[in-house]
Amino acid sequence: MPFQSNRGIRYYQFESLGAGITQAIFTRQGGLSPDPWAALNLGGTVGDDRQRVRANRNLALNALGCDPDSVFDVWQVHGVNVAIANGPRPTQMPYLQADVILTDTPGITLMMRFADCVPVFLHDPVRQVIGIAHAGWMGTVRGTVRIAVEAMQSHFGSKPGNIRAAIGPSIGPDHYEVGRDVVTQVQQSFGQSSSSLLVENGGAIYFDLWAANRLALREAGIRQIELAGLCTACHNEDWYSHRAEHGRTGRFGAIIALIP
Repeated sequence: MPFQSNRGIRYYQFESLGAGITQAIFTRQGGLSPDPWAALNLGGTVGDDRQRVRANRNLALNALGCDPDSVFDVWQVHGVNVAIANGPRPTQMPYLQADVILTDTPGITLMMRFADCVPVFLHDPVRQVIGIAHAGWMGTVRGTVRIAVEAMQSHFGSKPGNIRAAIGPSIGPDHYEVGRDVVTQVQQSFGQSSSSLLVENGGAIYFDLWAANRLALREAGIRQIELAGLCTACHNEDWYSHRAEHGRTGRFGAIIALIP
């Protein structure tokens, strides 16, 4: 079953990413934060107490057997910058601005935070490389996942045919209404394929982030792609949703690590 629970922490795990890694997307259940961040908020910039957020992070990581001191995380900015993690991020080191993290070093826990945007996990079991990407609408139209795959090739010698990908819980196509400016950028980025990614319903236009990122991964040469198919706006009992909760909410965490 994709959903697991340990020490009161409930999390989702993909089934096809392969062996030799630890991976999870934490639900909001099991933490210490009060409303509106209840409960396992891992976002430190949404108004929650920082000590509480740190305690939540420790609870989540310990549930997966990951050392809290093993984390490499970044300042996510809806861009396409790639960070290569050769070791954990020292607490005194400023956050790098990036929306892709890659490593081939066992024991480093790559972490990102989400509340509607798309988490994408990558694993090359041949070259022993892992990655995590953050793709909201801006990252999706800018080609974040394509750039992540290209970076795995250039930095680590990965072949796209060996890479396994997984698209995590995020806002679904029935809830992601977008404006004309986003529609234009989707059309410019995806060309003729954009017609299948933009659906009009009742005079509104909805953008299918799942399909867009799956298409981008396929065009990058990846054939094994797992889709969670879980909408964060539909299931607030498990996931934070910036849109459904009108901006007053937390962030759920996603981690992936090579097992030493």
